Amino acid sequence: MRHQRLPRSWTLRPLTEAPVDGPVPATVPGCVHTDLLAAGLIPDPYRDDNETRLGWIGRTDWAYETVFGWEDAGERRVDLVCEGLDTIADIELNGVPVGSARNMHRRYRFDLAGALRPGENRITVHFSAPYGYAEHWRAELGDRPAAYAEPYPFIRKMACNFGWDWGPTLVTSGIWRPIGLEAWSVARLARVRPFADAAGNLRVHVDVEREPGRDGPLEVTAAVAGAAAAATLAPGESAAVVELRVPGARPWWPRGHGEQPLYELTVALRDPAAAGPDLDAWRGRIGFRDVRLDTGDGAFTLVVNDRPIFARGVNWIPDDCFPHRVDRARYAERLGQAAGAGANLVRVWGGGVYESGDFYDVCDELGLLVWQDFAFACAAYPEEGPFTAEVEAEARDNVARLVRHPSLALWCGNNENLEGYRDWGWRERLQGRSWGAGFYHDLLPKVVAEVDPSRPYWPGTPYSGDPGLPPNDPERGTVHIWDVWNRREYGHYRSYRPRFVAEFGFQAPPAYATLRRALSDDPLTPTSPGMRHHQKAIDGNAKLAAGLRPYLAVPEDFDDWHYLCQVNQARAIRLGVEHFRAEWPRCAGAIVWQLNDCWPVTSWSLVDGDGRRKPVWYALRRAFDPRLLTVRPRDAGLALVAVNDTGEPWRVSARAARCGFGGTVLAEHGLELEVPPRGIAEAALPAAVADPGGNARRELLAVTAGDRRCLWFFAPDRELELPAPGFAAVAEPAADGATVTVTARTLLVDLALFPDRLDPAAEVDEQLVTLLPGESTTFRVRSAAPLDPAALVTRPVLRCVNDVLAAGGAPPR
Repeated sequence: MRHQRLPRSWTLRPLTEAPVDGPVPATVPGCVHTDLLAAGLIPDPYRDDNETRLGWIGRTDWAYETVFGWEDAGERRVDLVCEGLDTIADIELNGVPVGSARNMHRRYRFDLAGALRPGENRITVHFSAPYGYAEHWRAELGDRPAAYAEPYPFIRKMACNFGWDWGPTLVTSGIWRPIGLEAWSVARLARVRPFADAAGNLRVHVDVEREPGRDGPLEVTAAVAGAAAAATLAPGESAAVVELRVPGARPWWPRGHGEQPLYELTVALRDPAAAGPDLDAWRGRIGFRDVRLDTGDGAFTLVVNDRPIFARGVNWIPDDCFPHRVDRARYAERLGQAAGAGANLVRVWGGGVYESGDFYDVCDELGLLVWQDFAFACAAYPEEGPFTAEVEAEARDNVARLVRHPSLALWCGNNENLEGYRDWGWRERLQGRSWGAGFYHDLLPKVVAEVDPSRPYWPGTPYSGDPGLPPNDPERGTVHIWDVWNRREYGHYRSYRPRFVAEFGFQAPPAYATLRRALSDDPLTPTSPGMRHHQKAIDGNAKLAAGLRPYLAVPEDFDDWHYLCQVNQARAIRLGVEHFRAEWPRCAGAIVWQLNDCWPVTSWSLVDGDGRRKPVWYALRRAFDPRLLTVRPRDAGLALVAVNDTGEPWRVSARAARCGFGGTVLAEHGLELEVPPRGIAEAALPAAVADPGGNARRELLAVTAGDRRCLWFFAPDRELELPAPGFAAVAEPAADGATVTVTARTLLVDLALFPDRLDPAAEVDEQLVTLLPGESTTFRVRSAAPLDPAALVTRPVLRCVNDVLAAGGAPPR
């Protein structure tokens, strides 16, 4: 097998009327938007409201073209291998049509016989406008209900290209993944699917493609960790299974449950009748582990290596509207942020893409389980026309491609489409037209059972396990909780006792430095033009205000608004996660919406569109701590819950103290908890510490166990008699930035430091620290640039809730 990548340098030109001429220099992998941006022909789509002036790109036909050399070395077959074409593509080589593509989500291979020649070759890829294709099929098959008035159900393309409640409408075309030639003779490895279990057994399923007329015997070998085995394909056979056992193979575990050993597997194909090198070879890392889904009695629990796992999860959306820009380093950074927040699972949401192999490689290394949605989200999808064949090809391709990754734990049929059909009025609007049920309940489970029988399949989320049941039932299966945020304040998370929460979230704006890079608003306000454009949620700012009112304030000052929105998001997520974890083992997972953003936007993300961690990230790190202490309201009062997600028992010696805001201990109580491995324990708190009497506005409860502390305020901040913030703060230079030490003279609530206001590249190690009088904390700031010590210890860089809600601060409204 011989491989040749096509050049990175191409040209791009419009084929229909457009406000740009061609040819334009282009880069492959890439897309029209980034090529036009690099050529200076369009403004940055992520800045201000520039996206609104770029809608013509998705309604234009385009051609990519390049010239490459080819040396004939005697191979009898040469294929053009396209890892990703976005989306409606027709390919010519030297003027000869060689293939067509109609699906962004799958790979294509085209035989170049009769078109490829020695020497110089010219390849042209014509892309038809995505809008034109999707709108044609919408008119042909009849409209389908969707979350947005866009035709994304009628094209096998990244749905969120057409806009979402956190993303812009930037409808792309281009060669978005690598493209090149593969030359071979006799036979090639068409598909390799290794299945490795926790006992060290490995079955390697191999499919081969033969050169026409070459039907002799073939041999396949597999080798890993010093073990090797072979299988023979008789004349005419195209599939074989190689079985071997790897003595001493260590099992792969999710993060927090053990190590993640990975083993290099090599599979080779040879012609036993011919001397010389192997015909083809495949290499990839594997891990030995078992995974299943326990759904007994309404449960939804992932079980890895026979151990039930609480999924501390984050939802993943495409990290860029132009996904070719997301390389391995960026995956490592973003997924590292997920792991750093304590996550052990990432759900790849169905409105995006099946990510590149680098994504799953990094998850393998970090021990992040992957819940993989098929590419369907928030719409009724047609099953007529070309779509069933395309969906099957897409599913077969991606399921086979990802089989080897031990991190991959679950295939899920769709996002919210079952709920949409049942609960959002779709059934009446469809009037009998297809909507995707055949995909989720028939086609996709059959493909998974055939191609990847080692993993569980679930038809969609939310889903209760039976088509006849309400999909979003907390008693069964998975739920999405969106009444909180949309209609109810976050304290209502406590009204749920779910089995598994696959989506829940709360909004906040991105970091200040991210806003200043993306927006030219002057002044910057919550309702300035750029801020409004970078808030995609329906009534988003009104919902932010509604979420603030019960707890904090809705201040006029932008800096106060920005800070309090971030505090409120952090508190909401921490409360929800702690509540769901305290429901273990009834509740077996909490997947926060969402880890990341694809551009600078006010959203539910933990990490904003420039990769900066929002305060909620730090709050989630505490809530996802393997050993968690949390105070929970119960019918009889308050209780201390200890959650132990480690393999060792945890003896909790705790002190609960009811304190005045001045620091005086008014009552205290000691308690001991024995928490089993992977278990929880709970103890009621006596009224002496849990009941402030008539002093709810001036007291708090602090529970301390070793270096862990959890706090409970008896009233929302807006009702508290918070003191004006009193503290001493000292900023000192350090080798890689600075340290800021704050010593409290008064109670300081949710103390936070925002060094990005001084240096956009600066980062801080902690956020939202509450100090009692006399306590100190030190923030460590990383920055290559020198930082002004005075600015580091004053607002808007150093903040606490007191400086908004205490006497002299902005009054609650």
